[in-house]
Amino acid sequence: MLCGVSRRRDPRRAHDEQSRGTSPDPPPGVHRIDSGTCELVADRFSGGWMLLVNGVESSHIDPDHPDALEFEYMRWMANLIHDRFPSDGRMRAVHLGGAGCALARHLDATYPQARQVAVEIDAELARLVREWFDLPRAPRLRIRVGDAAQVTAELTAHGREVIVRDVFTGAVTPRPLITRDFTRRVHDVLVPGGLYLVNCGDHRDLRLARAEIATIGSVFGEVVVVADGAMLKGRRYGNVVIAGSDTPFGDLATVARLLRSDPMPAQILDDATARRFAGSATPISD
Repeated sequence: MLCGVSRRRDPRRAHDEQSRGTSPDPPPGVHRIDSGTCELVADRFSGGWMLLVNGVESSHIDPDHPDALEFEYMRWMANLIHDRFPSDGRMRAVHLGGAGCALARHLDATYPQARQVAVEIDAELARLVREWFDLPRAPRLRIRVGDAAQVTAELTAHGREVIVRDVFTGAVTPRPLITRDFTRRVHDVLVPGGLYLVNCGDHRDLRLARAEIATIGSVFGEVVVVADGAMLKGRRYGNVVIAGSDTPFGDLATVARLLRSDPMPAQILDDATARRFAGSATPISD
């Protein structure tokens, strides 16, 4: 995952925050995992812990505030989820890319009925984050060790409200997870009105982001894009959140206000604007 730089705690109250026990501090430093190393660094500015996987900032965990999200792109995703699904409704989510399960913790804290699966390819990393952090237990959150594409292929059709793709090898999402065929499989797994959220890390030329918008837009009836202004203007390398659904996103004014007030202000492109932004980009084939 690409990292955020600031935190804005979601105002929604955690439904069981006070019921969680306190765990001893995890051991800072570098630890061996199946794919290389991970490192735990105490965050003396925001509190909590930064988890780096093979040198890349991959998760931020605040043990005292499970609903807090440090990475801005996760806050953007959370805004889209909360706008689509009421907090007292059903929430079955799959997170492709587990790391520290920060977004899964947030959804567990804000959706009392949430049932989630985080897919993590590194078995030792999955074991360590269970040991270090007070993650929700099954059935609230299961960590499934496996390849994201293979696990997605095995999921039951029409069984999930939300699928989040946040998988990186270094700074690159593996190609099998960005193709139209994979996106079609995700579409099949979602319920009608379900939401597919993608964290796309791209360079200033935005070629990948435009191709991903074209790919998701070729499968889903609606696609929206969230990113900060500098990223959309091709001034820096960073995160672009792309969301697909077959149900119209409708009036995005509330989401737009939340994004503007974020410590990392962002813009949202509606379906028509997102497709114009993609331009002549073609869907990514296998």
